[in-house]
Amino acid sequence: MLKQPATKYTAFPPVKIDQRQWPSRSITSAPVWMSTDLRDGNQALFEPMNAERKMRMFKTLCEVGFKEIEVAFPSASQTDFDFVRKLIEDRHIPDDVTIEVLAPAREALIRRTFESLRGARRAIVHIYNATSKPFREIVFGMSKAEVVAMAVAAVKLVKQLSEENPATEWVLEYSPENFTATELDFALEVCNAVTEAWDARPDRKIILNLPTTVEIATPNVYADQIEWMHRNLARRDSILISLHPHNDRGTAVAAAELGLMAGADRVEGCLFGNGERTGNVDLVTLALNLYTQGVSPNLDFSDINAVARNFEYCTQMPIHPRHPYVGDLVFTAFSGTHQDAIKKGFSAQEADAQWNLPYLPIDPADLGRSYDSVIRINSQSGKGGVAYLLETEYGVVMPRRLQVEF
Repeated sequence: MLKQPATKYTAFPPVKIDQRQWPSRSITSAPVWMSTDLRDGNQALFEPMNAERKMRMFKTLCEVGFKEIEVAFPSASQTDFDFVRKLIEDRHIPDDVTIEVLAPAREALIRRTFESLRGARRAIVHIYNATSKPFREIVFGMSKAEVVAMAVAAVKLVKQLSEENPATEWVLEYSPENFTATELDFALEVCNAVTEAWDARPDRKIILNLPTTVEIATPNVYADQIEWMHRNLARRDSILISLHPHNDRGTAVAAAELGLMAGADRVEGCLFGNGERTGNVDLVTLALNLYTQGVSPNLDFSDINAVARNFEYCTQMPIHPRHPYVGDLVFTAFSGTHQDAIKKGFSAQEADAQWNLPYLPIDPADLGRSYDSVIRINSQSGKGGVAYLLETEYGVVMPRRLQVEF
């Protein structure tokens, strides 16, 4: 590592925004959730899911309560194309669930995408093109005007194909890829052009997905970027602002929460933070963070162990034992001081009262977890832990002085 990293790396500049509002706001209702486990999460696997695993994951997501699921990148492979067809032709999609598919802003790939969706009741077509300066100049060699023209042409084609296939209810989602690294005024220009080309209206909304394609700044900067767009977008009442945070800096959950405070309506991510590089934002953690604040997430993790087992089977990836809410050891205390506080908390906790246990921000029983592993013994454990196990496992209640002697 360099002794002077500033010779190689530059701090991300702050966003100039007057009287930002998001720091004083709270999240009081659940966002629209969109799972990208079957697309972004699947393509990030060393061994992508086969058809059987993809179907099992799709059904798991439906059972949890996701109403929007990005199921494939159908123009990228025959496997993904065939999976979309199977979902539609074999009627696996519940009536209240909308499938989403991804396509680059290129004519041939958009047409192929529409072929995969033939016969769908309702579908979100998600198109994207890169907008940041490094991608414009290094990767594609395009001017700003050419980037805008590419996005608008793609949207007009989606609109044309939608009108040619009126049996399906079509929704457009557009992503300025690398949004966080794009100059805000240019991101606004592209998004406004796309919104106009789609002719977005309150009854015909467009989803504008503003992703942290690569997390490059602290979460407050992302919140500022989202609030700036929220304030300045044309036809704001005809737009759903969507977040797609990645976890390169390890702050995707915070970025998503602050982004919602800043005016976003929707969040895209994966179960347990799966996804490219360090992963997409963890939708389970986000949802249960809301739950611990008394806000219904509108997702059901009352059998979180079953969800975790299905995830591990489908992705062939283990869940870390310290993973928030679901890890095998997240509700377990080995330390004597922790054990003593938890033991006293269980004794004081009254049925139907507000949850108020030391070290346990959520009742494990709400997630289908038992209390069996809450207190476990190792060489660092103390008298409180031993006393708790004797009482719960054997019915032996020892007075305090006897606990000390024992």
